[in-house]
Amino acid sequence: MSSPLTRPGRFPVLRDILREPSARIGLVLVGAVVLAALLAPVAAALTGHGPNQQFRAEALTETGLPTGPNGDFWFGADGNGRDVLVRTLYGARISLLVGIPATTLALLIGTAVGLVAGFFPGRTDRLLSLGTDVALSFPFVVTALSLVALNKGGDGRPLLNPVVLVIIVISLFAWTAFARLVRNLVVVLRERPFVEAALSLGASRRRVVVREILPNVLPVVVVYWAVQLPVNIMLEATLSFLGVGVQAPTASWGSMIAEAQRSSLYQVQPWFLLGPGIAMFVTVLGFNTISSGVRNVLDPG
Repeated sequence: MSSPLTRPGRFPVLRDILREPSARIGLVLVGAVVLAALLAPVAAALTGHGPNQQFRAEALTETGLPTGPNGDFWFGADGNGRDVLVRTLYGARISLLVGIPATTLALLIGTAVGLVAGFFPGRTDRLLSLGTDVALSFPFVVTALSLVALNKGGDGRPLLNPVVLVIIVISLFAWTAFARLVRNLVVVLRERPFVEAALSLGASRRRVVVREILPNVLPVVVVYWAVQLPVNIMLEATLSFLGVGVQAPTASWGSMIAEAQRSSLYQVQPWFLLGPGIAMFVTVLGFNTISSGVRNVLDPG
């Protein structure tokens, strides 16, 4: 039995994905977000506005309210006189820097656990499944708050880079979904004739798992990676919104939305809230449409 990723021809699946309309739309949206993140320093250089620079004299009115979009501040300014556009672009860097590594790490851990649990029934399966259930029983926000509290040293400074900590926190929760998915797929595949044939021919269990089973679960796992990535980006934004994620003054979509809501300045300067909100919406929509297109190609039924 061959995987959809190993059809005859050179990169047929990639070609089919690029022909899928929803996948193309998603790639354009995600590509725009990635390009915006890469060009953030260029935008800062062109405008002369760093992500954390305050321009109170130019960006705040006499009453201290932020100005709206104008020639110098295309998305207006926030309550501290910082450029909303530049901070939104730098926020894209944080979201991708956290979301992609966290989801990939969760995929690697969850796939490894799921392969072992699914292929080795009995005690091994029960222990790994129990470990997955235990991990799922921890509440996300409470656990994140606890880890952030433990990350502070005696001087109050974080022991671990907050971005790295957020990646670890998200991956600690996200791997369980991959593990359950892969485990259920392997339970079905291990009874298939091609697996029994490989074992009867003297192939080791490790070889069967890596060469026969893994290629058949990989397409589904890749699709789920694209589905889980925007979820993890939202989790990062949630942590930053609650003040336990990426710390100020670093630009983060979640912290920008939290600041806009806390100060209510979005009522005066709506782009204070719309900038990061629209950016987050486009990112989540892009990855969701990519996953939809990949799923249509790999599972057209």
